[in-house]
Amino acid sequence: MKISRRAALISPSPTLAIDAKAKALKAQGVEVINFSAGEPDFDTPQHIKAAAVQALEEGFTRYTPVAGIPELRREVARYFSLRGLSYSPEEIVVSCGAKQSLYNALQVLLEEGEEAVLISPYWVSYHEQVKLAGGKPVVVHTDSAEGFKVTPEALEAALTPRTRAVILNSPCNPTGAVYTRQELESLAELARERDIWVISDEIYSALLYDGLQHVSIASFPGMKERSIVVDGASKTYAMTGWRIGFAAAPLPIAQAMISIQSHSTSNPNSIAQKAVLAALRGSQEPVEKMRLEFDRRRLMMLEGLRAIPGIKCHRPGGAFYLFPDVGELLGRRFRGRILSSSLEIAEVLLEEFRVAVVPGEAFGAPGYLRLSYATSRDQIEKGLKALSLFVEQLD
Repeated sequence: MKISRRAALISPSPTLAIDAKAKALKAQGVEVINFSAGEPDFDTPQHIKAAAVQALEEGFTRYTPVAGIPELRREVARYFSLRGLSYSPEEIVVSCGAKQSLYNALQVLLEEGEEAVLISPYWVSYHEQVKLAGGKPVVVHTDSAEGFKVTPEALEAALTPRTRAVILNSPCNPTGAVYTRQELESLAELARERDIWVISDEIYSALLYDGLQHVSIASFPGMKERSIVVDGASKTYAMTGWRIGFAAAPLPIAQAMISIQSHSTSNPNSIAQKAVLAALRGSQEPVEKMRLEFDRRRLMMLEGLRAIPGIKCHRPGGAFYLFPDVGELLGRRFRGRILSSSLEIAEVLLEEFRVAVVPGEAFGAPGYLRLSYATSRDQIEKGLKALSLFVEQLD
């Protein structure tokens, strides 16, 4: 059966595939330690759920404006103002998750054959979404020695006359890397000089550690005019299934994103919009409690990974992932099987040790694994023991 070339070029999300496999095993009664899922294991805070119940009881179940209800767009504009960004409600677009916000942005910016620069390790969907927009992904590689952060020199070397945009993710999924003000200022200067757009994915902006502060590249002079800032409720408020993301962009870009959304999903879920409104307006104490617990888990998992021979791990500054280097394990044997890639290591860990991780290949970084610490400390302890046992059995 023939399918379009566009569809044939797209690969399914490996993170979602691994998470689905782990959940399927759990449904069969198999205990799986799931380090693959990029979602908080906490419940959505009670006052947010109560707002959703109230919306249901009041019959708020009909279509809303495509870009979101006016009061939510106003509140998102206020939320962005807390990081030094000045947007009108008309420059805010509420979507069905930050993933759709990114999709809309790329659909608006890219012409057929134009290039978008991705910084590896990158979130899995960037690469495929660029292709869906008819663009060409251009990858700039970083590693742990650089803190997984791109330098202006490396970025400039990747730019061509076809470059339209660069996607920047700070804090980063999968590495947890956080760009400093000085680093962002240098990248902003390059973006202005070369007249390129920046899509700034800031979905993990509330999850920072070690005293780090979030800075948006759009806050620098001349950058609001060439930036699309993406955020959402999923990670900050443990609302992954509610599917609400939002973007801020110059008015012509925002209007174009709304037009595209009007012909895809139309408005985001009405009830979830009311819930996110309560999340942004209400107490932020639950967010801080989650952040502190994530920090404890981060340090616990980091210490455990560094204690395993053959594994090196960079200390992340944000998000809820560790991205250990398992390059020293490649070429070794597990029960006679040569492990030639991090993908094969991930397969063995799930099949033999019931530990779900995501291989670095999914993020454009072979030789690494992504482990999420958005799970309990008990699960982290069990998972680390299983990972250590795996390494002990290698020849």
